[in-house]
Amino acid sequence: MEIIVCKDNNELSSKAAELVGDTLYQKENPILGLATGSTPERLYEILIENNKQGDITFEHAASFNLDEYVGLAGTDPNSYRYFMDEHLFNHIDIKKERTHIPDGLSKDMEAACKNYEEQIKSAGQVDLQILGLGLNGHIGFNEPGTDFAGRTRVVELDETTREANARFFDSIDDVPTQAITMGIASIMEAEQIVLLVQGEKKAAILKEVINGEVTNQVPASVLQRHPNVTVLTDVNL
Repeated sequence: MEIIVCKDNNELSSKAAELVGDTLYQKENPILGLATGSTPERLYEILIENNKQGDITFEHAASFNLDEYVGLAGTDPNSYRYFMDEHLFNHIDIKKERTHIPDGLSKDMEAACKNYEEQIKSAGQVDLQILGLGLNGHIGFNEPGTDFAGRTRVVELDETTREANARFFDSIDDVPTQAITMGIASIMEAEQIVLLVQGEKKAAILKEVINGEVTNQVPASVLQRHPNVTVLTDVNL
C-alpha cells in the first residue's frame, strides 16, 4: 500500500487524475471503477479539463460505478446516475452506453445484482478502481460487518452513512435505507485501487484502515491485502 500525503484536495485530485490518465493511455480498452460523493468531485473536474484540452480521451473506455440507491430513478438529482452524468459523463467523450451504474429501480433486485456482476466480467478486469472512505470504514456501501467474499448485492445502509449523506437531501427521512453496491470481492479484483481520503475528520478511520487489524468491522482494512493500492490523502498521518 503506497501512502501519498498531499497538501490539499486539489493536489490529491491532481495526482488521482494522473493515475487515471496513465490508465487511459496504457490500456487499449480501459475499464474504470468510479465512485460518487464530494471527495471525487475535484478529480472529475480535472478529468473534464484534461479531456477538453485533448490530453486524455475516454473514447475507448468503459466505466462501472460502485453503487446506487434503491428506489431512485436515474433522473432523480440524488441518484448516483444523475451525479455521474452531471459531474463527468455529460462533459467527456465517453460513450454513454459504456457507463454502467446499478439499476436502483429494478423489480427484481437479485437479478439486477447478478446482471451487474456479469457485465463487469464480460467487460474484463477493472483496470483502475477509485474509492472513497466512509467515516465508519465503508467502501462502496459495504458497511461494517460485511462479508469480504460478497458480490454485488442490496444492502441496508448504516444510520451513520444515512446521516452523512443527509446533507444532499431535504431531510434524513428522504435518504434511502437501501442501496445496491459492488461487494468487497468485486472491488478487490481490480488491477489497481486508488483510495481518496479527504478531511481531518477521516484521520482516525484512515489510520485504522492503514495500520489496524484487517477486520470486516472496518471494511476498507481489507485493502491491506491488495497488491496495488495507492492512498491519496490530505490528512496528517
